Amino acid sequence: MAPNAVGERRRLLRADFPAFLTALRERGYRVVGPTLRDGAIVLGEIRDETDLPIGWTERQDAGTYRLVRRDDAAVFGYTVGPHSWKKYLFPPRERLWSAVADGTSFRLEPDAAEPVADAFLGMRACDLAAVRISDRVFDRTAPDPGYHGRRRRTLRIAVQCGGAAPTCFCTSMGTGPGVGSDHDLALTEIVDPGPHRFLVEVGSEAGAAVLDRVPTEPAGAADVAAAEAAVARAAAEVGRHLDPAGVRELLLDHPDHPRWADVARRCLSCTNCTMACPTCFCSTTEEVPSLAGDRTEKWRRWDSCFNLEFSQVHGRPVRQSGLSRYRQWLTHKLASWHDQFGSSGCVGCGRCITWCPVGIDLTEEVRAIRADPTAVAPPEAAP
Repeated sequence: MAPNAVGERRRLLRADFPAFLTALRERGYRVVGPTLRDGAIVLGEIRDETDLPIGWTERQDAGTYRLVRRDDAAVFGYTVGPHSWKKYLFPPRERLWSAVADGTSFRLEPDAAEPVADAFLGMRACDLAAVRISDRVFDRTAPDPGYHGRRRRTLRIAVQCGGAAPTCFCTSMGTGPGVGSDHDLALTEIVDPGPHRFLVEVGSEAGAAVLDRVPTEPAGAADVAAAEAAVARAAAEVGRHLDPAGVRELLLDHPDHPRWADVARRCLSCTNCTMACPTCFCSTTEEVPSLAGDRTEKWRRWDSCFNLEFSQVHGRPVRQSGLSRYRQWLTHKLASWHDQFGSSGCVGCGRCITWCPVGIDLTEEVRAIRADPTAVAPPEAAP
């Protein structure tokens, strides 16, 4: 059988999907993908197909998430959960270096742990867009060695969306639901009509090398048509919208709009939105000395602009109110991110809406400011 080529479309039967997982492991990858845990579809290691959420989906909306059974055995019949692939490329906690006592001084030892080669199984189009954004973020002034070391060893296996959650608005951000680029392999699951199968699109030589080890056959016109129909169905189901035209100017020019005070009365500053967001990158560092005093380690961990201490300068936080912290987050995400990185920081995945305990919806907040841009907050509402 001739080796697969970039751009080729192949048909993979559902019965041969375990062979696909085996091929990934034989190529040296740790397979990471969707699993069922703690009442949600979250990312974890996939050792065999039973780890996948087969026959499960979720019902989600603003501040709401519930697992529900599907009426079929779809492997990827869900949208997105609380986890993003950020936690594997930019870990929640990472050791940067160690300082070890060496006579009368200390010897600096960089963390030399070899990154694991991960196969990210189940990336959606919005997830791929988030990684593209993160690539620019972590290459802003000097390349982040930890991030880029992990990123280079990652195989991206995308899955086309066959449906949309009520919180999705990827069509507004131009990031989905269809996978167009930046993938090594792209799968479209086709449950019916016909046998349960996948249309597999080869996006890179690394992806082709994996697929060479798996029994596939050329995709037919019916497979291609069914895959395109699935993506079109997902696009038609997207119900939330955010008009990106002029959003940067709208937010930067209206820091005193009364809507900021309205949302601040609801916001808990819990940081859920930033933890679930696939592009938020705020972090802090801390030193952890040994009790013997002969060694100390420098660690980086996730932080959030919603934390009061995050903006602390000379012993006092710059953004003391919840209003100022929410305004900072949304204005940075949709406005000043353009100035820093040349794009919006939002991919329309809707995670921040679903996982906000009080259901704050950034699309609604932008729409409210746009509806009455001349409104001004009373003096007592100022931050």
